[in-house]
Parts: sequence; C-alpha cells; structure tokens
Amino acid sequence: MKFMSEYNHTIDPKGRLIIPTKFRPGLGNSFVVTKGIDRCLYFYPAEEWENIEEKLSAIPLTNRDGRKFARFMLGGAAEVDMDAQGRILLPGYLREYAGISKDTVMVGMGNHVEFWAKESYDAAGEGVDIDAIAESLDGLGI
Repeated sequence: MKFMSEYNHTIDPKGRLIIPTKFRPGLGNSFVVTKGIDRCLYFYPAEEWENIEEKLSAIPLTNRDGRKFARFMLGGAAEVDMDAQGRILLPGYLREYAGISKDTVMVGMGNHVEFWAKESYDAAGEGVDIDAIAESLDGLGI
C-alpha cells in the first residue's frame, strides 16, 4: 500500500494518537516509528522498515556519516502496537524530539507516513516556492 493524503489530529495528554482509518491497513497492527529529518517522525510498516535496516546495516563501520545516520534512525526507533480503537502510544522521547504536544498532521509519503507537530508542519511550508522546486526536479520526469 502506498500512503498519500494529509490528516489533522490531536494527541492526548498520555501520548496516544488515533491512526487515520486509511493508513491502518498499510501500517498494520505493529509498525515502527523513528526520528525523521526536519524534526518530524516517520511511521514505517514492518516490511519497509526491514528494508531500511538492511541498507543501514550495510554501511561500513568506517563511514562516520553513515554511523551517525544509522544511529539517528535505528537508535531513535520504536516498535508500536495499534489497539482495537486504532490508537498507538508514542514514546515520550519521540514526542519531545518532534515537539509534539497536541495538534498534529500526518502526511502520506508513499512508502511511509510523516508525523508532525502542526506548528512545525505549517512553518516548514511557509515561503516554499513550489514552482522553483518543481523546475529543479524536472530531470526526474515527474
């Protein structure tokens, strides 16, 4: 399943989050949440996470940047389980990393879901010149 669309949600004071119904089949009952680039979180289905783990494990230990990135992704990861109501409990260290306290945004990104604090998501989109970005990606054939 490919993830797409954008959903606004709130997280409760205990750190529980309801996963949008459209994302549940693709994520499965148990999936991985990790630190993402841009101070958001990434949600990966188990199978997709296995692919990422393999790629990160293949980076030579002598590659300093590779070690740092693997530490960031793997060390920041947690497996979460969805309950019968479609909720997960996000670990405190991940909520803290992403600055998540109440209002949130989930964005489908094809093979994973990004999870943002709403203020951070809105700020990341301010002043973005999508025409210039689209032009710079012209060679990709999109």
